[in-house]
Amino acid sequence: MKLLFKNANVFPITSKPFKGDVLVKDSKIYKIGESIKKDKDTEVIDLEGKYLIPGFIDAHSHIGLKEESVNDPVGSDVNEVTDPITADVKAIDGFNPEDDAIDRALSGGVTTVMIVPGSANPIGGQGAIIKFKSKIVNEMIIKEPAGLKMAFGENPKRVYGDQKKTPSTRLGVASVIRSYFTRVQDYMKKKEIAQKDGRPFTERDLKLEAGEKVLKGEIPARIHAHRYDDILTATRIAEEFGFRFVIEHGTEGYKIADYLKEKGIPVVVGPLMTFRTKRELKDMTMDSIKILNEKGVLTALMCDHPVIPLEYASIQAASALRYGAKEEDLLKMLTINPARILGISDRVGSIEEGKDADLVIWSGHPFDARSKVESIYIEGIKIM
Repeated sequence: MKLLFKNANVFPITSKPFKGDVLVKDSKIYKIGESIKKDKDTEVIDLEGKYLIPGFIDAHSHIGLKEESVNDPVGSDVNEVTDPITADVKAIDGFNPEDDAIDRALSGGVTTVMIVPGSANPIGGQGAIIKFKSKIVNEMIIKEPAGLKMAFGENPKRVYGDQKKTPSTRLGVASVIRSYFTRVQDYMKKKEIAQKDGRPFTERDLKLEAGEKVLKGEIPARIHAHRYDDILTATRIAEEFGFRFVIEHGTEGYKIADYLKEKGIPVVVGPLMTFRTKRELKDMTMDSIKILNEKGVLTALMCDHPVIPLEYASIQAASALRYGAKEEDLLKMLTINPARILGISDRVGSIEEGKDADLVIWSGHPFDARSKVESIYIEGIKIM
């Protein structure tokens, strides 16, 4: 069975919007154009006056880990606050596909997220990219592991300072991370020697295995950093050990936008439509969206769910219009840019032939607060 969406206001994202049709076949976008003829075995859905948008992507989320109605530390599965280095933990193992927030996220047009552990630990654990297409976790996974969460700044300082343990300063955070990757390098060398000697390697360590994936370039580090000095420290350490990374939050990234562009450092910025809860957020501004985009930094926009519930992803983006951000840039920050940062732009993030048919039907433009999501298709299957 094929689906033919006709007469829609189509926003492909990677090309100009147009009034026309999108044909879906076997879970993929098969054809797009101004007028596509109906074949046999084709269901036609008339979208006159509606908007057809690719599913939104949030590249940094705690949905399903910090669940709705669960506020106590025991009930939250977002941080394993027992060791500064918990590289072995996996977000997917704490993810609850029945979190009520998932249906609400779908109602806001979000179809794909990267779930990550929180920022309590300098080395926090492994994230996963998932789609909201099932209630079976294994069926939701696009890639796992998809990154190793790390954190600089106030959060690890506060958590372990309160425990009278290292790290309690920014110096300590950097030291913990350097020591970890030094041990990973030694671990990799031991493996290499065992292989050359023809001996089995019998010292497997899951914490170091995760770091090995980072140093081999199999997954990036996903580095929580708000202040620009923390971003610079993260960059220094990444260059010392030769691994690729993404800056998460990047609240002060706008202050060093030229540097980020020069270094080719992507930023998942946000949440920006929120209360300044700590000192390192004092210079937070919506202007950063415009600045980062104008400087050519590859930038996505996060909600940091549940800080801003995922259902309001389009509302946060629309708020940046008041500060001079361009509609085209903001739509990219919710779609193709996070897809590129996550390394899944061959599948999602735009309406293009051959990509997954992750399509959202809006009653109006998603940046109009009056608009509602009327239907969602993930891989050609109607989800809502």
